Amino acid sequence: MKALNILLIEDDMIEVMKLNRTISSLKLNHKIIEADNGEEALVILEKKDELPDIILLDLNMPKINGIEFLSILKKDSVLKYIPTIILTTSNNQKDLLECYKIGIAGYVLKPLKYEDYVSKIEKLLAYWSINELKQI
Repeated sequence: MKALNILLIEDDMIEVMKLNRTISSLKLNHKIIEADNGEEALVILEKKDELPDIILLDLNMPKINGIEFLSILKKDSVLKYIPTIILTTSNNQKDLLECYKIGIAGYVLKPLKYEDYVSKIEKLLAYWSINELKQI
């Protein structure tokens, strides 16, 4: 399995720790780049020196919310090709439809139970590490 560069855009430190803990407990060698919000993520992405293979994006964030971030990302001729997966607690149909309309690679609801979370993340990352990703 290919090691992925993952940009995690998440303002909740517990969620950040949970993802890092999951990846280390599954003994995966993916690299996580962390951004607290959409603005910080855009600064990381603007450098364009080491672009992530995938982006995991929370919807409810300060400054720029997930949907606003997606809209900016999809207007960029290079960044629009990075598969972006929503990782959220929101099962709001309006959000879901809006995200797919803008163009996302997936919408994953964070389960409450840690075991279920680990299982979902494992499957998600396994899929993207065997997927042929566009080299930008």
